[in-house]
Amino acid sequence: MTGHNAPHCPPPNTSDRPPDWRVPAIGGLPADQRLLGGARELAETVVAALVERVPAYRRMPREQLTGELTRDTERRIRALAHTVRTGAPAPTEEFTAVREAAARRAEEGLPLDAVLLAHHLGLEVCWEFVTRHARDGDAGDLLVLNRLLLDQLRRAATAAGAGYLDGRHPTTDRRGATRHSLLGALLAGTPADGAAGRAGVRLPSGYAVLCLSVADHPDEHSPGIDPGIAARRKLRRFEAELDHRTRQSALTALTPTGGLVLVPFGPSPGPDGDDPDEAPWPLLAATLAAAARAAGAPVLAGAASAAPAEVPGAAALAHEVLDVARAFGRPPGLHRLDDILLEYQLTRPGQARSRLAALLEPLADSGELLITLRTHLAGGLNRRHTASALHLHPNTVDYRLRRIAALTGLDPTRPADVPRITAAIAARTAEQASLAG
Repeated sequence: MTGHNAPHCPPPNTSDRPPDWRVPAIGGLPADQRLLGGARELAETVVAALVERVPAYRRMPREQLTGELTRDTERRIRALAHTVRTGAPAPTEEFTAVREAAARRAEEGLPLDAVLLAHHLGLEVCWEFVTRHARDGDAGDLLVLNRLLLDQLRRAATAAGAGYLDGRHPTTDRRGATRHSLLGALLAGTPADGAAGRAGVRLPSGYAVLCLSVADHPDEHSPGIDPGIAARRKLRRFEAELDHRTRQSALTALTPTGGLVLVPFGPSPGPDGDDPDEAPWPLLAATLAAAARAAGAPVLAGAASAAPAEVPGAAALAHEVLDVARAFGRPPGLHRLDDILLEYQLTRPGQARSRLAALLEPLADSGELLITLRTHLAGGLNRRHTASALHLHPNTVDYRLRRIAALTGLDPTRPADVPRITAAIAARTAEQASLAG
């Protein structure tokens, strides 16, 4: 009985009502009223039964069980009440919702038998809830109610089975396949006009190319929760918000840990086409932030822009920007080359980088001094901020800064030395990343 969207009570569809229809009454009260009167509590009971009796649902994140799954179950109960009230099947959109929900369960990796069992178990709980008030004279109404529930189950199971297959093969539809072909052509640097035509789009004047690193959602490390389910839910929420914000125009190749996104901008190419450097970066940064909030996980992105024919180079640059931003501890969000020019340049191999990195070699055996130096620079050279961040007394910070100056010849308290220290830290970070890679 798992569906889609917020609780919903369909209007009566009297045109499909059987002749002389009479709502079955159990214990003196119409069965639809019993269902509606306790819809929320009944939905929570169904979800609790799922967790208790179906192991796959036990591994779902709690927020999914108490949020999406409970809301969807309540909608299914209200749809069932509609059927009991009218004697007619629930509206088509209710079974479309069932199909969409089953597709999501397939994407999350739940087995098909668990998805189908959920519908059986949901109706079983509803039957027990309604019939507990039955009287001796209710046999005829119980038979009618039983027939309605079995018909609802048949339709829901059919929709769920079809939806599950949709979710197992989400990219086999023609639209998805053609969009992936377009993305492949752009990344390969081959002429993309034909692939764009088959995808039903016109090539824009430029693409914003985003290389993403998506952090784990807390549920991916919660005891008892299937990390695969949590990761796929995170990715689905991210992609849904991205589609919404870009009006489904973005081309994506994403996994739960990150990937590549191409967002078109500007008019189709022409004599007055926009310069590809004019990508709407503030809007893209807001879009990325919204998608990260929807996913419930921080997202770090390297970004570059290019005309369609230059996408391969932009993708390589975006990847480099991401690597540098990650190596230097930049905060989540969108970062371009202009944002990390110094760090980027210092990460290029060469004698200068090695010599700069070597300036901090005297601190190699004293990790606490390096941590203090990094924290002090990141905090704007404020000794009280450094002390608070490291849970130290300010006098201890002063002592460590003096030790750094004595060992390296670079004094963090002397403004003239700060640029050299900053460059040395950047070079050392790059050297270590290079050795690790």
